[in-house]
Amino acid sequence: MQEMTGLIAIFFAAIFTNNILLTNYLGMCSFLGVSKEVKTSLGLGAAVVFVMTATSVLNWLVYYYVLVPLNLQNFRFIVFIIVIAAFVQIVEMIIERISEPLYNALGIFLPLITVNCAILGVSLFMLIREYTFAESFFYGIGSGIGWMLAILAMAGIRQNMKRSKIPKGLEGAGITLIIAGIMALAFMGFSGVLNIQ
Repeated sequence: MQEMTGLIAIFFAAIFTNNILLTNYLGMCSFLGVSKEVKTSLGLGAAVVFVMTATSVLNWLVYYYVLVPLNLQNFRFIVFIIVIAAFVQIVEMIIERISEPLYNALGIFLPLITVNCAILGVSLFMLIREYTFAESFFYGIGSGIGWMLAILAMAGIRQNMKRSKIPKGLEGAGITLIIAGIMALAFMGFSGVLNIQ
């Protein structure tokens, strides 16, 4: 029971208090670039949740069952990037074969997941924090959901801002970064509820 409580705490902390995007500022480039429409943000967010969950588990397995026994821990960065790139490529090919409309809807956003630093960050944080396999899974899925929540919130705000008058100097990236900062402050409000280091 205590182990399950710990897993749930890691899951919710990854979504809110230790949000990979709003706490560690990882994955900002695609967050700022794609968050103009809710529909595209939802598609990219769902893909990030899937890839982040799967690659955190795969990288945990590769690290503890391949790199550690062979004493090749120093190659973890390269190996993690290869695993992420290969997994995204496989997912892209499967989606193209199974559902061409979904593949066309996601377009360029699928390959962009490969260079999303939040995905590599999750794999590295799980090693730093010495998570078990189950903890890595819950941390990966929680981080993915937290990233998706943040990009959906930003997309909703930006879509509604199209009807607002914004001062010339703040249009575009300026107002987007201010909103991201306010969102980060809002997520910090959860820090008294859950905090997993």
